[in-house]
Amino acid sequence: MSVTALVMAGGKGTRMKTREEKPLLKVGGKPMIEHVLNALKGAKKVEEIIVAVSEHTSKTTTIAKRFSVKVLKTPGKDFVSDLQYAIKTLKLNTVLTISADLPLVTSEIIDEVIERYERCGKPALTVAVPMVTRQRLGLSSDYAFELKGRSLVPAGINVIDGERIDEGELEEETFVTDRKELAVNVNTHKDLKTAEHLFKRVSL
Repeated sequence: MSVTALVMAGGKGTRMKTREEKPLLKVGGKPMIEHVLNALKGAKKVEEIIVAVSEHTSKTTTIAKRFSVKVLKTPGKDFVSDLQYAIKTLKLNTVLTISADLPLVTSEIIDEVIERYERCGKPALTVAVPMVTRQRLGLSSDYAFELKGRSLVPAGINVIDGERIDEGELEEETFVTDRKELAVNVNTHKDLKTAEHLFKRVSL
């Protein structure tokens, strides 16, 4: 299966309340998007990497181009609209979408997600983390959903059959994982501090 990774890096990041573009906030001395791109480059099951940017992330555009990946400027309206725009414009098939604010993600995790998608037989897969996993890290969440009696939080990684993007709500598999690396989706300063703390522990 040929998989294209689509890094979503065009958001305003308003919750961070910082002048710096969110993908460029540093963890372990490097911009978050750099960690994501390195993980994707090391993933065995990712064939191509595309970074979706917007007018809100001009500096991120410059950084992304240094990694020899394709960069696409989207309207910057919102996450879902930009994702759909990228898939339709580039006529993508199997797409792994990933937020640029997952600095702890690894190549191993990305391959694990794609393998789960290949096995599930459904046109879409969403990755979620139990709310309790985030709570153990001292983190809260603005959004959660219930599945089989468990409160789950989207991790910021999905896989979709791009050829079916216009079909509306697709049947999907939910891949639930308690990996701390996916529990820290950086949207607030507290998330950023937690990511930095965990990064240092892993690096020791």
